[in-house]
Amino acid sequence: MNISTGCVSQGLHPSIPALGTLLLLGCVLLNGTSCWVFCCRIKHWDPGMILQFSLVLGDILAIPVAPFRISYLSLGYQWPFGQFLCQVEAFLQSTHTYSSIYFLTLICIQRYFVVVRYKSRSLWKERSFLRKLCLFVWLVLFAQGLPVFFLLKTSAMNGSATCLNIHQSELSSVYFFYNMGLVVLSFLLPFAVYLTFGALLGAAIAKAAKKSFRGQKMKSRSLQMLTVSPVIFAVCFAPLHIFRTIAVTGKYFGMSCKLLHRVEVAYYSSWVVTMANSCLDPLIYVFANDKFKRSFAESFRKRWGTK
Repeated sequence: MNISTGCVSQGLHPSIPALGTLLLLGCVLLNGTSCWVFCCRIKHWDPGMILQFSLVLGDILAIPVAPFRISYLSLGYQWPFGQFLCQVEAFLQSTHTYSSIYFLTLICIQRYFVVVRYKSRSLWKERSFLRKLCLFVWLVLFAQGLPVFFLLKTSAMNGSATCLNIHQSELSSVYFFYNMGLVVLSFLLPFAVYLTFGALLGAAIAKAAKKSFRGQKMKSRSLQMLTVSPVIFAVCFAPLHIFRTIAVTGKYFGMSCKLLHRVEVAYYSSWVVTMANSCLDPLIYVFANDKFKRSFAESFRKRWGTK
């Protein structure tokens, strides 16, 4: 096995940490507002809100992670916060990313059963089942993040501590196989499930929209949701998985430092862009749930005194 060693990290353009800071502010504002609406303004949740609130919780995990990540990139890959916080950062980053992927997929499935199979009984319409399902998903996320917590530690490079640096040589083979498992089971498989149910849902509402006013309303609401979610998968998650796979593969098989530097820039840029999903996710429950929109609008009118 040939493993690249001796590569020296190069700093990122200041615009990348700056973008991360803007996304962090958007994440705090949008998800703070969403959490407040769910917890304080909506008294009776319908079943779909259980999944949507879990999506909010996953997005909130990006908030404590982002300042450390932005500081790390701004300092030129120097990690002054110690090994434990590096491990916590890696764990929370993993949990945030895959909680969004899993719950976006589950929201699409649940929406399919509510909209297309609205006349039939289904576990996907029952609160008790969805609560248990969300608990199970969070347990999976916790178990999935534990290897990241224990394996991804700090390393010394050029006299400085680094965290999650693609030039680290320790455990290159473990990173390679673990990443492949995450890509297949935690990204490609959920995305395929999402596309399947999204296509079925889209076909059903397009047909229903021709028949009734209910179908027209259902179409506009669901199609907006179906438009936003693929953008989140494509823009926020696909680049991270692509460039991380190239990075760990190059490290495992011995990619030249010149190519590894190019991958490094793309990888860390995509790392920051994943935070954009925390700004886009609120659009999912705004489009998918009338009760959320009404509660938010009523709160806004009361706050600003509008009629």
